[in-house]
Amino acid sequence: MAEKVSESVSVKCPVCAGDFDPDSINAHLDECLQSADVHHHTAAREEPSGPPSKKARTDTPDTHPAAAVFSVFQSRPKASDQKHRTESESSGPGLRVTGTPECPDAPGASSPRALKLNNDKPLAEVLRPSTLEEYFGQNKLIGEQTLLRSLLQSQEVPSLILWGPPGCGKTTLAHIIASSIKKKGTGRFVTLSATSASTSDVREVIKQAQNELRLFKRKTILFIDEIHRFNKSQQDTFLPHVECGTITLIGATTENPSFQVNSALLSRCRVLVLERLSVEAMGLILRRAIDFLGLQVLNGDAVERDASEICSESQVCIEQKALDTVAHLCDGDARAALNGLQLAVQACVAQVRTASSKPHAGPQPITVREQHIKEGLQRSHILYDKAGEEHYNCISALHKSMRGSEPNAALYWLARMLEGGEDPLYVARRLVRFASEDIGLADPAALTQAVSAFQACHFIGMPECEVILAQCVVYMTRAPKSVEVYKAYNNVKCCLRKHQGPLPAVPLHLRNAPTKLMKNLGYAKGYKYNPNYSGPVEQEYLPEELRGVNFFTWTPPDL
Repeated sequence: MAEKVSESVSVKCPVCAGDFDPDSINAHLDECLQSADVHHHTAAREEPSGPPSKKARTDTPDTHPAAAVFSVFQSRPKASDQKHRTESESSGPGLRVTGTPECPDAPGASSPRALKLNNDKPLAEVLRPSTLEEYFGQNKLIGEQTLLRSLLQSQEVPSLILWGPPGCGKTTLAHIIASSIKKKGTGRFVTLSATSASTSDVREVIKQAQNELRLFKRKTILFIDEIHRFNKSQQDTFLPHVECGTITLIGATTENPSFQVNSALLSRCRVLVLERLSVEAMGLILRRAIDFLGLQVLNGDAVERDASEICSESQVCIEQKALDTVAHLCDGDARAALNGLQLAVQACVAQVRTASSKPHAGPQPITVREQHIKEGLQRSHILYDKAGEEHYNCISALHKSMRGSEPNAALYWLARMLEGGEDPLYVARRLVRFASEDIGLADPAALTQAVSAFQACHFIGMPECEVILAQCVVYMTRAPKSVEVYKAYNNVKCCLRKHQGPLPAVPLHLRNAPTKLMKNLGYAKGYKYNPNYSGPVEQEYLPEELRGVNFFTWTPPDL
């Protein structure tokens, strides 16, 4: 009897197979599960000691990490595998890189330090921040003393929809949340991409999240990149599980959530708008990259001197003007800036390498200059989506600039649209509408100008038609404005829609009278021909109950 009591006192850990007291088994199990969840990819490649059915469970793809509830059935890793795992982590993803590169001047290191860029990962991925202190450019959203930052630091992460342009830090913010959760072991973080995942993948993650919550009281945060790629029915899969708290959803999108995300899902999530990164924020990001790569920055006075006096054979230098050029030409896209910097450095290193390999060629300094950056980026990336938010933003800005009689601004927004790839016929159609809506009878020739511009654009196309559109835009902007006809017609529509009961019949004297019988019945009787506009409204031309109404000055009644 005593032996049975002693056996019931100790509890065996399903991960490490050790014996522990019932009071301490939960704390020990959390530590084991955290370690198993971090290294589940390596453990999945080991030969399991259990039955074949458990092996199939561990062979989960990288995009759908297995839940910790299934990881407890995996065999304990061997010592050799532990060594291999440690080596792979030291050269793994850039989430854990903090900015201390290997020293190029160490013995045996004869190549320039920048040659470490020749790997399989882009610089933007290697330097992806893992803490909020390394996250620049969104101070209004997660700066000091902000509500969201307090929630993230306290691990109380609500369901979020991150909306912003490419390269502003949406995915990085999600990875920072993941890094914090893995470090503290307070939950699981699963990443899916709507470009490759299906509804069955989402249901599998939700099933694992339910097991995690039921068995280990751990919540699951599901990050969906490009969530706008899911259609409406696929987005409905999240609704009940976000509602009851089974998963915490974090979605990232470059499209307006009002149009691309279900309203029911939006009501369950908080939408965070991330802005395009400023030039100052891009400077901080590039400075972090320079420190990581170990590049020497040449200021204006140093550029005038011989670069060989400053840059040694194993050192790569970069002009300050080149960094400023990257910050301005990337258009607030940190990914484009870092990858453009990487491309320029690699190209300069390869060029000097080729020159140094020639006979009687001595060592040459490697200097990344402004022209190298411009050659790599070619031009500024114009953020424009012909079917998305920027499409409507730019056409609205063009319309309001012409309405405000500002030709300089109108030409700017026209160029933004055309250089971004907008269909010139779409712009021409909007100009035809503007000619009647905003100019109207103040300059009747404006409509002729707009129609002629549309036909000319249809005849010759881009890029020759851009100056035609520019001429029409300037004409519309400088023309006098009148919305008299536009408002009067809107008043007529409002009158018809708010009319109660059947619409009044057409008066007999206004009706057509093609036969003698109709003339005898009074059709077209009393019709008067007046070739000139006489000023006041001729009330006999309206139905009897509307006589006295002037739609040019009419105010709709409140019903």
